[in-house]
Amino acid sequence: MRHDHLITTKQLSRADIEAVLDRAAELDADPSAAADRHAGRLLGLLFFEPSTRTKMSFETAMKRLGGDVVDMGSVESSSVTKGETLADTVRVIEGYTDGIVLRHPKQGAATMASEFVDVPLLNAGDGAGHHPTQTLLDLYTIRETTGLDDLTIGIMGDLKYGRTVHSLAHALTNFDASQHFISPESLNLPREVVYDLHQGQTGARIREHEHIDDILPSLDVLYVTRIQRERFPDENEYQQVAGEYQIDAETLEVADEELTIMHPLPRVDEIAPEIDETDHAAYFEQAHNGVPVRMALLDMLLEGGEIDE
Repeated sequence: MRHDHLITTKQLSRADIEAVLDRAAELDADPSAAADRHAGRLLGLLFFEPSTRTKMSFETAMKRLGGDVVDMGSVESSSVTKGETLADTVRVIEGYTDGIVLRHPKQGAATMASEFVDVPLLNAGDGAGHHPTQTLLDLYTIRETTGLDDLTIGIMGDLKYGRTVHSLAHALTNFDASQHFISPESLNLPREVVYDLHQGQTGARIREHEHIDDILPSLDVLYVTRIQRERFPDENEYQQVAGEYQIDAETLEVADEELTIMHPLPRVDEIAPEIDETDHAAYFEQAHNGVPVRMALLDMLLEGGEIDE
């Protein structure tokens, strides 16, 4: 499979994923190995939603590859406020850059935008849709801590609106992984995602739970997500589930001592600060892994224009 753009993890085979992770491991071990590979190249950052880790790690990655970035800045200071369409915006930025990173609040925006440009476009999150580069750094973290095969993973929290969850669930079907989804009923994994997991991939093993207690002892990885207030159409709906799913020292008394806890961040109150100093916590290392993984992606897409199996 060959790709000019990275829009969703549905595009990626196991071989594609492993190629990116292997390259990331090389760059993680020696970031200077690619220091001048993309000198003179520019990456356009188009973030229509707030971002800290994704935006800064892409900027760091590009600069470590010897290139630089141009940033659209805030939506309020751009021509979007004048009514410019996303299609026109990306076509203009294509003329300035060698690649584009796009975050947008509307699901499907990255797919649409990719149809208007020839330079590589990477989806940095499209509403409640997908976040494939986050998934690749998640997979890199899992591979480094527990391994991706013979894996039992629990994914807990906002499964309805969580784009990181949707992307990770699809990607994990490429591996020998049992996935357990833990959420209140109102935030269950969307039925179309469940359907895709069963129909779109061979051998997807998934189960859904309302409570974590019964499944926690068997987990190798617990992936915790924030209840995303900004995604809820109704504030009352948010208030009904806010703070309902939390992990603290007492929760982990029944967990395996080798359990790895991950979180795409930012967190609010889902993971107690007391967990930060334990061997379970991997979420800050997970965030750091965004740089080598995004370096690997940019290196592969800008060098050859594709991820190549």
